[in-house]
Amino acid sequence: MNAAPALLGYAAAVGVLAPRVMLRSGWPHRAPVLAAAVWFALAVSFSVCVALGALHLATPGAHLHGILYSCGVALGVGPPDVGAVRRLGVVVSVAVPAAQVAAFTYHVLRARAARTRHREILDKVGRPSTRLGATVLDHATPAAYCLPGRRSRIVVSSGAVELLSDAEIAAVVAHERVHIAGRHHLLLAAARSFAGLFRGVPLARHAGQQIPLLLEMAADDGALHVHPQRTLVTAMFEMASAGAAPKGALSAGGRTVHIRLRRILAPARRTHPAFRATVAGAAALMPLLPLLVACPPGLY
Repeated sequence: MNAAPALLGYAAAVGVLAPRVMLRSGWPHRAPVLAAAVWFALAVSFSVCVALGALHLATPGAHLHGILYSCGVALGVGPPDVGAVRRLGVVVSVAVPAAQVAAFTYHVLRARAARTRHREILDKVGRPSTRLGATVLDHATPAAYCLPGRRSRIVVSSGAVELLSDAEIAAVVAHERVHIAGRHHLLLAAARSFAGLFRGVPLARHAGQQIPLLLEMAADDGALHVHPQRTLVTAMFEMASAGAAPKGALSAGGRTVHIRLRRILAPARRTHPAFRATVAGAAALMPLLPLLVACPPGLY
């Protein structure tokens, strides 16, 4: 029996049901790095399913071919052109990964170009500060962001320098350093490329929204490892009014601050190590499940 129906059914379940489960669960905000990994595992699994489903449609077995033949007769359009189905399936199966690579490359290069232009501006108007470990930009609004990549740079506005204490600025700078060290800009590019390619699929839409938030939470956790909670919370509260970061940059402020503040101030609840290990193992195996559906053991 052809595996295409099972693969496409699995893709539908991952694309529609899995994001509902993730959004209703309480643990992702307690383990943001693990949750981001699960979202990516779901995205890879979905993409593999779609590609393999198209490939199996290109080589239909007797069962699927019978369905296509019966539908063609019932609709009065005659039997399907098996050669055309095969060619279409091969094209789709190749186009899915190719489109994702192209979209990812587009987002990476676009963000890199924006960061390059912004660095050129900073070289002219910014003031490097060894004490702060950042470039100070004259702007009244309290803001801080990083320009990741090969020539990474952390930027703090003069408004933030005037408003925050040295300890609070250090906490904000630590937040940005986590973004740079974790190469979060590449993860954001991958999330955006998946969300853009499968626009309309709930998994893609929610992954595009949740992964940036989870990465900000991960950066918050990194800053909390070296700075007191009160210091980071005060800095985040003062910078809650900061607008969106420049293109290609990642900001400590912005519209997610209030969600992150509630998370940090909530009573500490850690996920159990056994639960973490189980979820991590499931995330690692998830992209392989479509292969098991396509080629189950003992089939040949």
